[in-house]
Amino acid sequence: MLARTNSSAPVASRKTAPLRRLAVIAGLAAALVLGGCVSDGKVSSPSGASGAGVSLQAVGQWASRYEADPSDKTNILGYSDALRRNDQLDQSMEVLRRGLIEHQKDREIAAAYGKILAQKGHFKEALNVIQQAQTPTRPDWKLMSAEAAIRDQLGERKRARYLYTEALKIVPGEPSVLNNLAMSHVLENDLTTAEKILRSAMARNRTDPRVRQNLALVLGLQGRFAEAEQVASADLPPEQVKANMAYLKRMLAQRGKS
Repeated sequence: MLARTNSSAPVASRKTAPLRRLAVIAGLAAALVLGGCVSDGKVSSPSGASGAGVSLQAVGQWASRYEADPSDKTNILGYSDALRRNDQLDQSMEVLRRGLIEHQKDREIAAAYGKILAQKGHFKEALNVIQQAQTPTRPDWKLMSAEAAIRDQLGERKRARYLYTEALKIVPGEPSVLNNLAMSHVLENDLTTAEKILRSAMARNRTDPRVRQNLALVLGLQGRFAEAEQVASADLPPEQVKANMAYLKRMLAQRGKS
């Protein structure tokens, strides 16, 4: 729903630096870059698998489909998303780059490519890809959300919030946009607002693990670990939930010492 800063972003104070780093990592992993910026549009695996992770079997299934027809949009998005979830970012980026050459005006492929470029830290190139695909007279909300997520990574909070607001005018209450907006507030340590927005997103879509995991993150950052564990357990195995909570506690302890 939130891994991952770049040199052009403002330097955080010593007090907030650990929290900002955690928010950025969580954001790119679950929502911002990358989903949004994680993909705003979900693509299921051929076997019907879904959720925060992806199996090697799913990667193999998408690879077979992609090799059979590499120009098919569904195969491009599905294979690149499976690779991204398996942390094969360079391969995922190459699949999307080739896909955009094949489908030069396709906004969904452009949004996915822009997100993964940002996830790799190529922010200017990512913005260029997204802005070229956008049409001012008929703006695409997924591109808006993707650009907003990148602006957040660059510390351009005002511009990011404006784009999220404009996207929500097109798709009121869209959970993926609300998810990214919530993580924008996490980047400013406004956890109360972030929690409120994430709960609103969950009320509209209770099946999206990105929103739940980001809500768990926000609850944990507030020290509400029991609630965070309960939310996170809906998607993750117990050992991973415990590891995530332990990491959060270490980060919060670090922040308290700084």
